[in-house]
Amino acid sequence: MTTIKNITIIGLGAIGSVYGNLLQRVSDLNVRVLVDSDRKSRYESEGIFVNEERIPFAYITPNEKTVEADLIIIAVKYSQLPRAIEDIRNQVGDNTIIMSLLNGITSEEEIAEVYGDDKIVYAISNGIDATREGTSVFCSNPGKISFGKKRNETISEKLIAIKECFDRAQIPNDIPADMEHVLWYKFMINVGINQTSAVTKANYGVFQKVPYARELAKAAMMEVVQLAQLQNIALKEMDIDVFFDTIISSLSEEGKPSMLQDIEAERFTEVAMFSEKMIELGQRFNIETPVNQILFQTIKTLESRFNY
Repeated sequence: MTTIKNITIIGLGAIGSVYGNLLQRVSDLNVRVLVDSDRKSRYESEGIFVNEERIPFAYITPNEKTVEADLIIIAVKYSQLPRAIEDIRNQVGDNTIIMSLLNGITSEEEIAEVYGDDKIVYAISNGIDATREGTSVFCSNPGKISFGKKRNETISEKLIAIKECFDRAQIPNDIPADMEHVLWYKFMINVGINQTSAVTKANYGVFQKVPYARELAKAAMMEVVQLAQLQNIALKEMDIDVFFDTIISSLSEEGKPSMLQDIEAERFTEVAMFSEKMIELGQRFNIETPVNQILFQTIKTLESRFNY
């Protein structure tokens, strides 16, 4: 019987910190955070805080020999994914499950190229409103992790073990029947909300109250719907309305999408996962993506002002 006891997390941004904190509170789970030696020293000295509470994470480095992980959660930025794929090597055993919580629709394929598709669980986090300022993370809503294979006609022992682990950690979760639709649904949200927030400096409250921000986001999201339908992925225009009618209204008004947080902190964004990917897909399927082209150009212009 598959069980989850040893968990390795790589990436202590907003998402990694929030879910890592919930997991490390479960007494019989062995949770460790994989970091380089410089970060290990800094985090042990300065600490990582979630809602003003210092979290007693256990840190390990890539070269350390530890018991292999039952579950690896990757929560780094997309630009850091190639390094993360290499850094987790000593944590991967015959029965290890690897879960990527990166945005976008490509990270699982990139991880599978190295470790095999049999180890990969597709996953997304929806509805989390965490924000990060330095080593402090603030979160009022942990959202929900949806996970599974692309199609979940049957639920494997591995998926049941992950669900039981998340349930014990009080992490809301589900195993959708059509995980591919869920992945593209989240991709659609990020293409619209993340990118629009980055160029307009809009927090969630702006999207709740200002129709202009919503319409810009919806236009970018509609391009995702068109491309998904060309690939027989069951994304619909109605999915856009459902998101704005239900999810967006439940988020803290002061909460900020991750790409806006990056722009404000002068960190390079994940635009390659969103509008740049949309432009690539549009060219492949001969579909115009004018909104995403403008968003891409605007975000890259903002990034050009950062110090290299």
